[in-house]
This record gives sequence, C-alpha cells and structure tokens, in this order.
Amino acid sequence: MVLDTSGIDHQWFSLSLKSGFRRSGKIVYRPYCQNCNACVSVRIPASEYLPNRAQRRCYKKNRDVSTTMVPAGFSEEHFELFCRYQSWRHAGDNMDHHDPDRYRESMVDSPIDSVFLEFRIDETLVGVSVCDLPDDGMSAVYTYFDPDMSQRSLGTYAIMKQIEYVREIGLDWLYLGYWINGCRKMSYKSNFRPLFGFINQEWRILNR
Repeated sequence: MVLDTSGIDHQWFSLSLKSGFRRSGKIVYRPYCQNCNACVSVRIPASEYLPNRAQRRCYKKNRDVSTTMVPAGFSEEHFELFCRYQSWRHAGDNMDHHDPDRYRESMVDSPIDSVFLEFRIDETLVGVSVCDLPDDGMSAVYTYFDPDMSQRSLGTYAIMKQIEYVREIGLDWLYLGYWINGCRKMSYKSNFRPLFGFINQEWRILNR
C-alpha cells in the first residue's frame, strides 16, 4: 500500500509511522500481501532499551568513532562510501549501482524532516545513517558503512547512537522499519530489547 505524498507534512508523516508505514525516497508505503502478514513494522522504546553483552562490546569497540548530525543532502564523500557498501553488501543485485540520481532519489530526496548521522574516525568517514524525524522520536531509514570495517558492527552501533539521540531529546521511539521473523538479514533487529511490532492495527511487545 502506497500513500499519496503530494500533501505530506510533518504531522501526517508522524501519524503514518505510528500506523506501520515506512518511507523510501518520496514514497511512504506499507507492504500488503493477501494471506500474508510476515512484514512487521517494529520500533524500540528508547527509555526502556538495555544493551545486551554483544551490544555493550560493540559500543566499547567504537569509542573512537565520532557522530555528527548534518542536514540531508548530496555529497560526493557520502556517495562514494554508499557505492562501496552496495558493491560489498548487495553485489550483483538491484541495489548494487553507482548512479548518483538513483542515490538522490532513494537516500537524499525527502518530503519531510530528515537528517544524516555521520560516523567518523578522526576525519575519515566510516558510516552514514539516513534518518527521519517524526514527532515522537526518530526513524532509521538506511545505514551504510565502510566494508573494510565490518568487524566493528557499525550498523549495530548506529542503532545504539540513534536510541541515544532519542533519549537525549526526551522522545519515545526509534522506528526500525520492517522485520520478518526468520529472515537472516533482519534478525539483528530482534536483538534489540524490548522491541514492539505493529500487529493487527496495534503495537505489541515482541520480546523482552
């Protein structure tokens, strides 16, 4: 299901997230498949989140990483890192492209309040998180990082920093998009506890 975004505003987008929708570029959507409800929109209550042992190790391992929030926009530095990440993570599929226009459409162009979180070691860019700012927290749209630093678990670290930001501004939720039980590529989301899923038109606890 795709919503008409021609008249989108901050309040409208915030309500759509609370109803299980997701943004990609200028599209706000929610999967709908007849007789299938596998895709579950999930979110983390920032004030209740407690890192597990592996996440604490990840945070400690990345103590030398600085995080800066910058306005959403195109930069050659970001795009070069994005291309390297896609060639490593999605080699040969539709995401593995070096097209700046497609990058702008999917990562930069946004009809609502969006920011980038930059992750750097010294002055070197090692990761970027594309984030939306609804009225009740933050929505993690996409994160990409330096493939040569995959052992640092920068994707996990990025989520922890996003939770930290939501706490600092006194809001409630970090939205993580969709999760499918049993899907290996999405399993990292269920490692964050507690995790809530939008099921049968209401948010329910999935784990503790």
